Amino acid sequence: MTEAPDHEPDYCSAKGCRADATWELLWNNPRIHKPERRKVWLACDEHRESLATFLGARGFLKDTVPHDD
Repeated sequence: MTEAPDHEPDYCSAKGCRADATWELLWNNPRIHKPERRKVWLACDEHRESLATFLGARGFLKDTVPHDD
């Protein structure tokens, strides 16, 4: 008998993408969040750059780190 996984895998935040996340894009909107707050978008290798570009163009991207599942 096969055991069920402990939890669902973490998927990329790009619209329609179901690839496993390998990166965390840490961001905040300085108009509505305190400076220390970090929200997280998950990204696969394919969408890391496009998601980072989207957040960066708005001045929201603070850091990109590897995702530990």
